[in-house]
Parts: sequence; structure tokens; C-alpha cells
Amino acid sequence: MNAISGAYDWLSTSDNWQGEKGVWNRLGEHLYFSGTCLLVACLIALPIALYLGHIGKGGALAINISNVGRAVPTLAVLVLLSLTPLGTYEDVPTLIALVLFAVPPLLTNAYLGMREVDRSVVEAARGMGMSGRQVFVRVELPLAYPLIMTGLRSAAVQVVATATLAAMAGEGGLGRIITAGFNLRDTPQVVAGAFLVAVLALCVEAVLVAGGRLFDPMRRRTQSLSLNGGS
Repeated sequence: MNAISGAYDWLSTSDNWQGEKGVWNRLGEHLYFSGTCLLVACLIALPIALYLGHIGKGGALAINISNVGRAVPTLAVLVLLSLTPLGTYEDVPTLIALVLFAVPPLLTNAYLGMREVDRSVVEAARGMGMSGRQVFVRVELPLAYPLIMTGLRSAAVQVVATATLAAMAGEGGLGRIITAGFNLRDTPQVVAGAFLVAVLALCVEAVLVAGGRLFDPMRRRTQSLSLNGGS
């Protein structure tokens, strides 16, 4: 209980939120790492997964290759990259390690989402004269959307939590609060830093859930049909 009450005192102290080592600055750094890595991972994984899911070939191989990244601890990848020439480029080792960590759930869920689309629906769309591109955009992608968003949420939460490792490489982020607490043997500060990371991960999850529902193409299509039917 002393650690919890101490963490509350640490969080309620305004000085801990200000300046270069303050919570707001560390939060900005954390969001930069997490957002950049997630964006790059999406640009890599989603086009590959969606294309392979659409044509129905090569998906299993791509998933197995991407899952190799899960077998190697992110910290080990970060350390190894830091020892290479890439280590001289500040944030690069951290960004690469987190991207490799985020790709597997994005790739796996997007591919499975595409392959689990009812084939009879796809064939019916083609029978109506739709081109391959139209089938992809109007049929497969909307039906695969829930699993794609599941992969995005999973990757985002994992990246936010794992981005604390950036502190191990001397980079910024909320992990610096935790490592500073360890260095100072300040348990309340360690607990406060861990609490901030957990809250951020939950907030990211909540935002993506809300955004997923808001932009769900099937939901909007149902609402449009309801409005047209009502008129």
C-alpha cells in the first residue's frame, strides 16, 4: 500500500509533469514511438495480407515468416540492432524492433479476415459482373473489417506496452520514468510509470474500439439501407 500511495503522491505532484523529464514530454515521446511504428507496420503488413487474402495464395508462408518475429524477444532485437551501425541513428533501432513486433498480428488477422469471407458471397458478386477490384473493395474488405480492426487493436496495445523498452536504449517515452525509478530505487515512481503505461494502453484500446465502430462499413451500410427503407 505504501508503494501505491507513494505512486499517487508522485502523480499528483505537478513538478513531475513538467519539463524535459516530465510526464507530458515523456508521453509525447511514447506516442511518437508507438504511432510511428504502428503506421509503418500497417503500411508493410496490411497491403501484403489483403492482397494475399484476395488471391488466396502465399498467405500461410507470409504468416509463418512474420511470426518468426514473435519468437525473438523485442529487447533482444533492440540490443542487437543497437550494436550494429544502425545504432548510431538514434531512434532507428527502437523503431525497427517495434515495427517487427507489430507486423505479425496485423498480417495474421488481415489475412484471416479476407480468407474467412464467405466464398458464396464473393462468387455471387462476381456473377453480378463485379471486377476483381470491386469485389475486393465492396465485398471482401467490408466483411474482413472486424478482424482487421482486431489485429490493429492488438498490435497497437502491444506496441504501446512494449515501447517502454525504448528507455533501455537510452531513448524517450514513459519507460524513462520507470527506469529512472529503478535507478533511484524509488518504487512509487516505478509504480507510477507502470500505471501511466497501462492507462495509455487502455485509452488507445478504447479509442480504436470507438473508431472501429464509427467507421465500420457494414454498420454505415445498414444505417443507409434503414434510412432508405424508412423514406
